[in-house]
Amino acid sequence: MPALRGHHLICLHFFDGEGYGQAFIGNLKDILQKLEYSPVEICSGADDVCIKCPDLKDGVCQYDKNAEEDISAMDDKALELLGLSHGCKQDWDDIRNAVPEIFADWYMTYCKGCNWISVCGKNSLFQILPAGKP
Repeated sequence: MPALRGHHLICLHFFDGEGYGQAFIGNLKDILQKLEYSPVEICSGADDVCIKCPDLKDGVCQYDKNAEEDISAMDDKALELLGLSHGCKQDWDDIRNAVPEIFADWYMTYCKGCNWISVCGKNSLFQILPAGKP
């Protein structure tokens, strides 16, 4: 069962094959494939996506000085919007169906300033969701 932190529950819906490198991209594809037949376990901190991220050092995101704190706040907001909590298990389809309802809030708070917006902005789902046009 894949384990994902809060913001990945939203952001993974916009993955279209781009990322930090082939190991990272391959890992995301494997996770998404598993999510089609297995529930996701909601975790705090580094998750199954982070494992292949080049910025993860000793279980902590080193993307920038405040990365871990900022990402934890983002995770908490994602869980609040989705009505989920750490440790629970949820079907991926249920999360997928909830994303359109919460996306406008998510977009205004996180997408507008995100370094990945140019990548997500190419995704067809991202483009049709409210406020999802960069």
